[in-house]
Amino acid sequence: MSSKAAEKFEDLHVYQRARELTNAVYACTREGEFARDFGLRDQIRRASVSIMSNIAEGYERGGRDEFIQFLFIVKGSSGEVRAQLQIAHDQLYITEDQYAAIKDLARRVSRMLSNFIAHLQKSNYAGEKFNRPQRQAAEALQRRTEALRAAQQANMNPPHKPKGE
Repeated sequence: MSSKAAEKFEDLHVYQRARELTNAVYACTREGEFARDFGLRDQIRRASVSIMSNIAEGYERGGRDEFIQFLFIVKGSSGEVRAQLQIAHDQLYITEDQYAAIKDLARRVSRMLSNFIAHLQKSNYAGEKFNRPQRQAAEALQRRTEALRAAQQANMNPPHKPKGE
């Protein structure tokens, strides 16, 4: 991979699904007995927020290897959400439909993470912080080349002087 497929972490499909997961967790923890079980409610919320946050932080670090490390942390948080979801289901805090839907979304995020990690591990893209100096040097060279071409063009085609000067 020679260039990034995403310009910002919000463009990543796995981040978008993680956001859906976090919103689903918040929705199901707002009501009933789940809302009153402060420990479990807060823990599952923190775990789901951790998924989004670590994707964002790992991406923004600018290095592939650091990003992969953060994505493995994210996989752990995804498992944590599923375990806590099981507890909520066992305690009858959520319906069978809620449990199935959120669990499926958490599993989807986990599969996407596995695939993304594998892709990054095979990629030759080192990350923005390693590629930035090379890109900036190439852009500076391009600007100098364009300036030289413009100067040469101006020398080859001097401005036309009106007769009588």
